[in-house]
Amino acid sequence: MGQKVNPHGMRVGVIKDWDSRWFTSKQAFGDTLVEDHKIRKTLKKQLYAAGVPKIEIERTVDSQTGAPRVKVNVFCAKPGIVIGKGGAESAKIEKQLAKLTGKAVNLNIIEVKGTSTNAQLVAEDVASQLERRIAFRRAMKQAIRNAMQPRDRSATPAKGIKVTCSGRL
Repeated sequence: MGQKVNPHGMRVGVIKDWDSRWFTSKQAFGDTLVEDHKIRKTLKKQLYAAGVPKIEIERTVDSQTGAPRVKVNVFCAKPGIVIGKGGAESAKIEKQLAKLTGKAVNLNIIEVKGTSTNAQLVAEDVASQLERRIAFRRAMKQAIRNAMQPRDRSATPAKGIKVTCSGRL
C-alpha cells in the first residue's frame, strides 16, 4: 500500500499560504488549534449557503493593551448573505465568535472571483445537487461545462477539470 501525501501540505509555503497564521507557547498550542477548528466548523456550517471555500485565521496581540486579537478572513462566493442588511449579520457573527473564543474578533468578508473554477465550491455544488436527487452524471457534466465555459464573460475558463463521484449513487 502506497503512502499518500496531502497535496495542500506539499504546496504550503511554496505556492499556497497557511490557513492559520499565529504562534504560541507549547502549552497553549493544542487549545489554540482546537479553537481554530471550532471557528472554522461553526462558520462553515452557519454560512453554507454563502459558498465558503476558505477561512483564514490570524492571531495577534494588541500593541497598546496586550489583549489577544483574532482576525478571521472569510472567502465566500455570495458576500451579501454573510454581510446581511446594513452589516447586521456580520456583526452578529462577530459577537458569536467573540463569545466562542473569549477574545476580540475582527471579521473580514472577501468575495471569491471565478466561483465556477474553485474546486471547493464546485464540489459543494455537485454534492448539493446529489442531495436534491439530481442524476449524478448530469450534475458532474454540468460542473464540467460551467468550469470550461463560464456563463459570465469576466471569469476565466479552466484549462481542464477532473470530477469523480463515488459511493452509492
